[in-house]
Amino acid sequence: MTRADLLAFLRSQRYAVQTSVAADGSSQAAVVGIAVTADLELIFDTLTSTRKAVNLSRDGRIAFVVGPLDDQAGVTVQYEGLVDQPSGADLDRVRDAYFEVFPDGRDRQRWPGLTYFRARPTWLRYSDFRTDPPTILEFTGTAFREPGK
Repeated sequence: MTRADLLAFLRSQRYAVQTSVAADGSSQAAVVGIAVTADLELIFDTLTSTRKAVNLSRDGRIAFVVGPLDDQAGVTVQYEGLVDQPSGADLDRVRDAYFEVFPDGRDRQRWPGLTYFRARPTWLRYSDFRTDPPTILEFTGTAFREPGK
């Protein structure tokens, strides 16, 4: 399992369970559509009025579980990181990545209050429980950067 394999797996998935921290410290979860950049950033859109947007605007800590529900069930990525709401050229770049996965996202740009979040990883764990013993790998630090950067 290489970084390229990890990126390919993440890009093969269109949805993830995302969690954020509520003001009272409780966790809140939602399913979001994701796009993945070469730097392992996860991009999703949402309305500013949603619980996740309110939570993430106050506390940028985020976690995801990414994995299929089909015959590959048993392969997951746990993803922890920090989010921001990019602007300018960064926003254009992440929106383009998102539109490659969800072309209909262009139409949603007209929705009042639509915003984009970009998660950057601080810790990832890839698990494949289809093997015996299971394959479990953690990625941290420079493993997140695109090779050559």
